[in-house]
Amino acid sequence: MAGKRSAGLLVYRTRAGATEVLLAHMGGPFWSRRDAGAWSIPKGEYDDIEEPRAAAFREFREELGLAPPAGDVIALGDVRQSGGKVVTAWAVAGDVDPDAIDPGTFEMEWPRGSGRIREFPEVDRVAWFGLDEAVEKIVAGQRDLLERFRERLDS
Repeated sequence: MAGKRSAGLLVYRTRAGATEVLLAHMGGPFWSRRDAGAWSIPKGEYDDIEEPRAAAFREFREELGLAPPAGDVIALGDVRQSGGKVVTAWAVAGDVDPDAIDPGTFEMEWPRGSGRIREFPEVDRVAWFGLDEAVEKIVAGQRDLLERFRERLDS
């Protein structure tokens, strides 16, 4: 059986000559008091039937409640996160208003062992970061995506 796979979009823009990337802070109680290492590209799981690039655009819409930017994409390849999930990502230029998100939700038992099922947003906020700050904010398993993106910008 194959491990879990996710696909996502790294949206970027240029402001005052500096490149910024859009990251999403993961929702739910586990991440609520964390900042460094608690942000991600908007992404989500897909199955064998769906093409990863199509899944990345679908997941952007589902996680943020916004249309994904249209335009040329830059393939950033795959990374493996600490839990074993493989994330495939593309970069695309766009400008998203962080205040306009309408995130999807998920359910989980919380507190654990309580028997109570609660609903939480998939992401609780999004923000633009310069590349250096984004490297500090993003989960460790996705840092290589930012470095690959930086290399593409430099070349």
